[in-house]
Amino acid sequence: MPQSKVGLTERFACAATTWTGSNVAFLSAIAIIAIWGATGPLFHYSDTWQLVINTGTTIITFLMVFLIQRTQNKESLAMQLKINEVVAALKGASNRLISVEDLSEAELQQLHSRYVALASQHQGIDSTSIEGEHPPIKVAS
Repeated sequence: MPQSKVGLTERFACAATTWTGSNVAFLSAIAIIAIWGATGPLFHYSDTWQLVINTGTTIITFLMVFLIQRTQNKESLAMQLKINEVVAALKGASNRLISVEDLSEAELQQLHSRYVALASQHQGIDSTSIEGEHPPIKVAS
């Protein structure tokens, strides 16, 4: 697949995600905390000394929330596309759930309930199929 044009914001977010998940970033965070802690006596553990670390960690946490969410959204979409490709490629596979991620929460819950009913059918409890028009799934024992 050809490499698509990636914008500056996306390149920065990808680089930030890669760096913040690295050993160097973790060790840097430990070093910053150690240096901050070591300078406590020098600044007499003043309110300003405490404010420095509180402000820094608050800003970093705020930015990381968006970075983590962006990464999770991208990975979730990629996983859905991969699963869709597998389902589409399997001969005889039902493709009714290919776009399931686009359903509302209530629709997903209803679908889940139908699959629970199908699973209980496998355990010998009577149930109907997902859409009612297909015969119930029979599992070979």
